Amino acid sequence: MAPPRAALLSITPMIPTCVSLADALTFYKDQMGFSILWEAEGMAGISRDSVSLLLVENDNRQWAENASFSFGVANLDALYEEYRGISARVGPLEMKFWGRREFHMVVPSGVCFQFFEKNG
Repeated sequence: MAPPRAALLSITPMIPTCVSLADALTFYKDQMGFSILWEAEGMAGISRDSVSLLLVENDNRQWAENASFSFGVANLDALYEEYRGISARVGPLEMKFWGRREFHMVVPSGVCFQFFEKNG
């Protein structure tokens, strides 16, 4: 009998800050609504609802500007209204040709986040 297969349970992306960790934490906490779980030398764990991110103090702009993450959310319209006024480049909320309603934003570090309505 084969051993039970391992199961992947979650993912916690490593997000470069491109600014000081303190400045990045201020942005994610005050503007994006994340809570700080822990902070250590050059790193911090943050979360909002069931999403966790690991912030890494790193000034490699090329890494940041080539990173992109997609978030499935409940109540996309409310999140769009919440994020429209923050200090990030927030794109329009629109239906994409692949059939998904979403918006994207580029945070100050250059990382791109897409947010889409998660059904089911």
